[in-house]
Amino acid sequence: MISLKCFSVIKRLVGAALVCGVVCSMTTGAFAAASTPYHDFIRGVDVSMLNEIETRGGKYYENGVQKDAMQILKNHGANYVRLKLWVNPYDAQGKSYGGGGNDFNTTLHLAQRAKKIGLRVLIDFHFSDFWADPGTQSKPKAWENLSYSKLKSTLYTYVKSTMNDFCSYGVIPDMVQLGNEISSGILWDDGKVGSGNNDFTKLAELLQSAISGVRDSSDNRAKIILHLDNGGSYSLYQWWFDSILNCGISLDFNIIGLTYYPMWHGTLNELQYNMNAVSKKYNKNVLIVETAYGWTTADGDGLGSSFNEQDAERAGYPASPDGQAKFVSDLKSTLLNVPNDRGLGFFYWEPDWIPVAGANWGTKEGAAYIDDHGFLSNPWDNLTLFDFQGNALKSINCLNEPAPNLIQNSDFEADGYTNSPSQWQVWLETGVDSSTIKIESSAAYSGQFNLSLWNNKAYKASVYQKVTGLENGTYTLSAWVKRKGKQKVCQLYAKSYNGNEMNAPLPISDTGWSKVTVSNIKVTNGQCEIGLYTEAGANDWCNIDHVMFRKVN
Repeated sequence: MISLKCFSVIKRLVGAALVCGVVCSMTTGAFAAASTPYHDFIRGVDVSMLNEIETRGGKYYENGVQKDAMQILKNHGANYVRLKLWVNPYDAQGKSYGGGGNDFNTTLHLAQRAKKIGLRVLIDFHFSDFWADPGTQSKPKAWENLSYSKLKSTLYTYVKSTMNDFCSYGVIPDMVQLGNEISSGILWDDGKVGSGNNDFTKLAELLQSAISGVRDSSDNRAKIILHLDNGGSYSLYQWWFDSILNCGISLDFNIIGLTYYPMWHGTLNELQYNMNAVSKKYNKNVLIVETAYGWTTADGDGLGSSFNEQDAERAGYPASPDGQAKFVSDLKSTLLNVPNDRGLGFFYWEPDWIPVAGANWGTKEGAAYIDDHGFLSNPWDNLTLFDFQGNALKSINCLNEPAPNLIQNSDFEADGYTNSPSQWQVWLETGVDSSTIKIESSAAYSGQFNLSLWNNKAYKASVYQKVTGLENGTYTLSAWVKRKGKQKVCQLYAKSYNGNEMNAPLPISDTGWSKVTVSNIKVTNGQCEIGLYTEAGANDWCNIDHVMFRKVN
């Protein structure tokens, strides 16, 4: 959540070379499309504002029929909700700070609704009475004057008792997030880091107290998330997690949570690099716990929006429902390309926050509490999955389960060491030794093994799959590759789909893996051949791993 202050081969027909070659493989012929499904991939929604929107008159529609917003979101693929939790979001006279009014009872009510219709629940502890983010991590009013020792015990008791209370009402959280965008710490000033303070000891101790509260509660199965902002910044995540994990305090958490908005937090390539690096370095799964994109640059309440024309230009997607859908599709692909299945999924932040009078980021009491003199408004109404009148946009289908990977043995893990990988066909020019293509285990991109092509003599070779039984539509092919040498040809390709052969060259990259993509493959005949083809000199080599072929439209 953004700060309130700114809501702000070609194995193309090479003619004679192909004719005189030989095909050798464990299997031959075409493979009917077999899928690697992603049933457990998280397609979550943060609907913390929903109760306030409904209380103030907001209504939601699917195909013109008024329905419950959570049910509409589930109908289009959502399988999780994320709900923020504040300690005491009221002033001394009991007046709400607004912004969803997410005290325990409000959050419990939303969680019960979600569980009733089969959605899983993530509880987002803010450890504050109002919004918490990198710009403000204020203690709850009742905790302001506690000693540091008392603060730690109070935090432990609060988390444990709150978890027990959820369970007593029949809501067992599936995941919990301990703090919200905590790159600058929690519970300032005791748990503050950054701005010259690189001593993470107190922050780690506070988080350890919160984690113990979860683990000691009546149902302690919830996965624990530590969440930072700016998901495209590896330097931020490396600094923070190196610091928190190397100060002598053990933290029993499961998941690294990231905020990523494409208009503010770098490119998807930067996000990919960060998720790949931190999941490997810290041996943790990663989860995008906040994301969204705009469906228009119009302003629903006329009081200003967080998303505008410059944001759309910066992100590189149209400000339209199609642009939303394309961004989320690309985000899914990025997550699915995190090695070893460590990319768990995403949460779309406040897809429900339509413009309704009074359903603002805060009330005048809330604004006074944080000393914010800006407009009381809805800055998010053009980043939702509903239009200004509450009608579900077509982009709501971005919450559907990702299309499966249609490549069999896509990570080359099926056989161990071999020259004939299962489900892949191998072509070698006549006279080229079969050992040219082999499975090896030298620093694979994902899993233990990858496929390597190398010979100490010049060679031509290809590995490929012919996928049949495809639905007509648009597909994307991608693979992670390494390459060294002066190959005449070395490229990923797609052909035989009733269109011109498409290919993408492998970059020179012998020290790190690079992603190569062939996009916009429009299949109209129910089949496609995909593969890697090379014409190489002596000692030229390339490696390939984690091959994906998915329908994107």
